This record gives sequence, C-alpha cells and structure tokens, in this order.
Amino acid sequence: MHFRKEKFVNRGGPDGGDGGRGGDIVFSVNPNMNTLFKFQHNRSYVAEDGKGGGSSNKTGRSADALVIDVPPGTIIHEKESDRVLADLTQLGQTVVLCKGGRGGRGNARFANSRHQAPRMAERGEPGQELKLRLELKLIADVGIIGMPNAGKSSLLAAVTNAKPKIADYPFTTLVPNLGVAVLDEEVSLVLADIPGLIEGAHRGVGLGDTFLRHVQRTKVLIHVLDGNSQDALADFSQINTELSLFDPKLGQKPQIVVLNKMDLPDMEEKYQDLTKKFKKINIPLMSCSTLQKKNLTEILWKAYELLKAIPAEEAGEELPLYTAEVDERAFSIEKKEENFIVHGVAIERAAAMTYWDNYESIRRFQRILQALGITEALRGQGVEEGDTVEIGDFELSWTEEFDSYE
Repeated sequence: MHFRKEKFVNRGGPDGGDGGRGGDIVFSVNPNMNTLFKFQHNRSYVAEDGKGGGSSNKTGRSADALVIDVPPGTIIHEKESDRVLADLTQLGQTVVLCKGGRGGRGNARFANSRHQAPRMAERGEPGQELKLRLELKLIADVGIIGMPNAGKSSLLAAVTNAKPKIADYPFTTLVPNLGVAVLDEEVSLVLADIPGLIEGAHRGVGLGDTFLRHVQRTKVLIHVLDGNSQDALADFSQINTELSLFDPKLGQKPQIVVLNKMDLPDMEEKYQDLTKKFKKINIPLMSCSTLQKKNLTEILWKAYELLKAIPAEEAGEELPLYTAEVDERAFSIEKKEENFIVHGVAIERAAAMTYWDNYESIRRFQRILQALGITEALRGQGVEEGDTVEIGDFELSWTEEFDSYE
C-alpha cells in the first residue's frame, strides 16, 4: 500500500504496485539420467517467491520456474491418492505440477470512482503444494525375461556393449540392465534384461512385482529358457502365468522363445525334443549359445520384425497426463462444539491473501464470504456474534458488522 508523494503534488493518488508471480515447479525429462537416486537425498523442492511490488506502480519481478530433471520412464503419482499425474517418456517432455501463486495486488488496483484512496492491498496467492511418489519404469524395445540363471544378462552382454554383473548363481541381476544392439546402419534395438522371476512374483515375492513393472514398458519379449533346466516347458509356463497375473496385457505381448546354452553336451537332442513340445502349443522355438555367440543375430532380427509389426497406436501407447478438476468455489462447513471450520479452495486462498491488520482488507474478505454463499451458510448453521470460525490457518471471530461500499 503506497500513495504518491511528490513536491507540489497535492493529495497524490494510490500508486502501490503488484507483486510478482511465484515460480512454477516443472518436471522435465533428461535423457542423461537413468535413476531416481538423487531424490533419496533431496526430498523437498521449493520454488522462489516473486518479488514485492513497489511505489510508482512498480510491479515486482516474477520468479523463474524450478525445473526438476527426471529420467525417461518416470511416472509421477500423487502420494496420498496414488493418482497418476504424469507419465514422462519422451525426450524434452515437461509438465507443470505446482503453479506459483500470482502476486498480490497493490492499492492502486482497488481504486475506483467511488473509492479513490483505498488503504488496502493484497497478499500474494499461496503456491500449490504436492506430495509425490516417483516411479521409474525403464523404456526398452525388447525385454529379456526368463527364470533366474537362464542367461538373460549373458545374452544382453553378447549383443550389446552393456556390462551387467554375471555369475553362475540365481539372482545375480538385482536391477534391470539396458543395452543397445546395432543390427545395421539404420536399425538398432534397445534391450533390457529383467531380473529373474519366480513363482509368486506378481504378489511381490522376491521383488518380482518391482521387476514386472519394467516389463510393461517393453514392446517385444525374448523369453530365454535355461538349457540346464529339468523342465523348460514348465519354466516357460510359470513365467507367462506370472506375467498374466500381474497384468493381462503382459501375457499378450509378442514373444520369441529361445533355448540357451546350446554349447552344453547333448543339447541338440534336448532342443529337438523341446521343439516338438512347443510345436503342440503353436510356439516356434529358437536356440542360441551366448557363450559361442551362436544364432544371436537371427534372434535380434526376429525381434525387430515383431517390433515393426506392432501397430503404431499400440507402440506409442502412454498413460495420459492428468489435471486436477476441482470446483474452487465449492466449500463445506464443519460444525463443532467450540467452533466452525470452513473448507474450500477459493475461500482458504482468499484468507491467506488478506492483510488481517488492515480494516479495509477485512471488509473485502467479508464481501468474498457473501459472494461465495458462506455467510448465509454459516448463519444457517447457527453461527452467532463472537463465535470462532476457522478458515485455513486462521481463527476468526464472527461479527455481523458489515459495510456495503465497494
């Protein structure tokens, strides 16, 4: 609140300027990131406030947006409701999740022909706040699945420059690994080996549900069977059951079934026997040796053919970007023995923007109560002179005194 004060200018009018807008909080896809590790150490993000207005109708500077980088494949949930707010998959994709509050208005904005010298101003609008849960789903063209120790990581290492940890015991891989396989100058595939799944994975057994979420991102699956398994067909059936129980769409993804470890003794006979069994369920069986790098190129080209056969609308399927649909003028009144509590977006925002030590600002707030219908609603609930009414962070004493001038 400010009035023009200048030599030889009698009764200078109001010239208090508006405040600047607060900074937005923006999430942006950064292709150079591949984990959410940084959020373990920094869990609170606050954008800057806008600068205050000044005399001579000077408007305060608006704050810059706070941009938070996330890796591609990040899904942002509202923590309390678990509602999906954004699914960030594309390079350069951004979403504004918290908007900065607009700047408060100076007293010059409240001047009119009937009220030429307003002695009131407005606080800045509170910014939006959200508690979020971030989830990362890796994005790959091809997912490599199978039982523990089937040779998934060995296959990835053999066809790409990825260097996953490999050892001859189950559950060597505890996190998915990504790699790029270059088939020719124009064709490349992004592959991810998904840690081994066990029975009950869809219920979270052995971290299985965590891994299954990554399979949802892939378009084609290479199902690796362990050449050392006593019953490879049963292994195949168990893995596909876990996929379907977690998400029915997973069981419908195109699959290439491959028997690995063909370098072992007597594997050719075992492969022929399994080929007949899989033929009965109309599934072609391929073979490979990751140790000898045998048949790997043929498998990748087959995966590419299946990938190209997927309709574009299915291949590009993403979760939509959600926006909150809230009636800001709506309110509710909670009546208690000792007070009344008013809930509502618009009225709580108006309370936060009111200067309570300024008489004219209080009168303006009373007019807002009337315009939203809260005054009559409180009277209908039996509010009386001197009763306590809570709105947002403020405890107010009810009065029927009201001045109708604008």
